[in-house]
Amino acid sequence: MFTDLFEQYHWDNIKDSIYQKTAADVRHALYKSGKRTLEDFKALVSPAAVPFLEEMAQISHQLTVQRFGKTIQMYAPLYLSNECQNICTYCGFSMDNKVKRITLNPKQIEQEVAVLKEMGYEHVLLVTGEANRTVGVEYFKKVIRLLRPHFSHISMEVQPMDQEEYESLIAEGLDTVLVYQETYHQEDYKKHHPKGRKSNFQYRLETPDRLGKAHIHKIGLGVLIGLEDWRTDCFLVAAHLQYLEKTYWQTKYSISFPRLRPFSGGLPPKVEMNDRELVQLICAYRIFNQEVELSLSTRESEVFRNHVIKLGITHMSAGSKTNPGGYTAEEESLEQFEISDERSPAEIAEMLKIQGYEPVWKDWEIGYSFVEPLTL
Repeated sequence: MFTDLFEQYHWDNIKDSIYQKTAADVRHALYKSGKRTLEDFKALVSPAAVPFLEEMAQISHQLTVQRFGKTIQMYAPLYLSNECQNICTYCGFSMDNKVKRITLNPKQIEQEVAVLKEMGYEHVLLVTGEANRTVGVEYFKKVIRLLRPHFSHISMEVQPMDQEEYESLIAEGLDTVLVYQETYHQEDYKKHHPKGRKSNFQYRLETPDRLGKAHIHKIGLGVLIGLEDWRTDCFLVAAHLQYLEKTYWQTKYSISFPRLRPFSGGLPPKVEMNDRELVQLICAYRIFNQEVELSLSTRESEVFRNHVIKLGITHMSAGSKTNPGGYTAEEESLEQFEISDERSPAEIAEMLKIQGYEPVWKDWEIGYSFVEPLTL
């Protein structure tokens, strides 16, 4: 389990090591032959790498085009419920936020699906608060059965589950699970998650292992940027990714970059990350790992998203609604966070074409899926 490796890391030591990296370390990481190491990643996210941002961007672009071509996979989030049994200091769905709670029924889901299909989507990301009693495994099974005929790829960002529960959802047609650790800083994690199942740091940390053992097609990783020192947190994401790729080599991986965004009664970021630093992080991940998918949501601004297309991003959302029933606007409900880029999918697709990129709506055919995992 990654927890065994994680216990060998010490937050303050990692942080000190990153901030002590020099320009020579950065040059070594940029121009070495062969695979970059975690020490190289430290250099690439360090303050010493800031003067090398243009060189990082060029290398990141080259590596991305070599592996993925000039394509951007399009996806849309589908919020099913804002009910939650956790208290999280940064989230609009937090149990202590006194707002109207909604869980979509099959008819409402079908109405949302109709809008998403009209937009052209084939990839959908299911999102809920963490409320096992309301939106548990049986609810998700029914939703996946409902959606499977309409979408070629179904992802999920909900509460962590046991391996057997993931296996049952994969059997229904689940392709991908995103599970963000939020922060790898254990003490701060406790401060931000004082109540609910999410307060169990270790159970959440072990979730990607359970997913790997369940033979999920793809696992999404990330932290909520703004809760703690982003360089240290993102190093631990890189370490987690490296471990998972070696251990569950048949699974694909993605990384997202959610920066803390405003919500009703929200928490201001403890650590601010400016746009240049986010560009640095995107390029660092690509230079470190040429296979991982990098996803950018509508949390980011229109101008920023336009400019980072060529720097390593492979997946983008567009026209997103972050509240249940948001696409049909039948119900007024709480948003999880505010979006920044409000352009329609068609507008984003046109922007990509102008930049010489192809928006990809479907890259997976259900008929090619393996019912049973390959064994050697």
